[in-house]
Amino acid sequence: MKIQKEVVLPDGNQSFKLFEPRLRNHFFWHYHPEYELVYVEAATGIRHVGQHVSSYVGSDLVFIGSNIPHLNFDYGLKTDYKQIVVQLRKPFLGDAFQQTPEFNRIRQLLDRSYRGLSFGGETKIEVAEQLRYMRELNRFDQLLQLLKVFQTLAKSEEVVELNDRDTSVKLFMNDKIRMTAVYNYIHQNYNEHPDVNEIAEQVHLSTAAFCRYFKKQTNMTFTDFVNQYRITQSKTLLLQGKSVSEVAYDVGLESLSYFSKLFKKIVGMNASDFRKQYRI
Repeated sequence: MKIQKEVVLPDGNQSFKLFEPRLRNHFFWHYHPEYELVYVEAATGIRHVGQHVSSYVGSDLVFIGSNIPHLNFDYGLKTDYKQIVVQLRKPFLGDAFQQTPEFNRIRQLLDRSYRGLSFGGETKIEVAEQLRYMRELNRFDQLLQLLKVFQTLAKSEEVVELNDRDTSVKLFMNDKIRMTAVYNYIHQNYNEHPDVNEIAEQVHLSTAAFCRYFKKQTNMTFTDFVNQYRITQSKTLLLQGKSVSEVAYDVGLESLSYFSKLFKKIVGMNASDFRKQYRI
């Protein structure tokens, strides 16, 4: 499957869609003209927005701009999870944000969203609670609550821009490579010996051309991406109670010292400290 355009069909009587998708067994590399706010609770998962690829732990709150390619945040999850998604039309509320001074901060938030915005700290906690509360409201009150959510996000300094440039779908429209095949290959082989020559052949490119393509798509080398995928998988295994040495072997890194070095480089702490901090 190439990148897909998701057709968002909110109720004709509503300007946005609030729902709780569950797609962990489905690779959905997609885009849509609508803005999207995603909150997910999971032990750990993959965050792929535009050219940014990383992982989250515990929960994630991301605001994605119009036509930014992204992977579903629950893809490949092996543990239970909860997810709330809001999709809203562009332009949202017509010209209201342009003509109403009280909406200036929210308008600026929408303008920045093309980079993909990840929120943490107290902002993430507060917005998660606001989104849960929204589910119990009627449509008009949901709209008012959504404006409060956006105002909370707009005022927050607990935000990271995931991309440093425009990564909207216009930059991806000539992509003829099946990213699904690449992800599936890595998922099936990350604990063995993934071979860049093999996946390049599968997607009908020379190795050099594939490496250029992959770097352009993800802003990472194939090797760095595989290693990050390994570490993402290792987080789940650690939280399931496996020892550090077992996990290193299970994700295909037979050198415990190399696994430990890589884990600390990517996560910012050693594997034992990670398990103590996040395991319930």
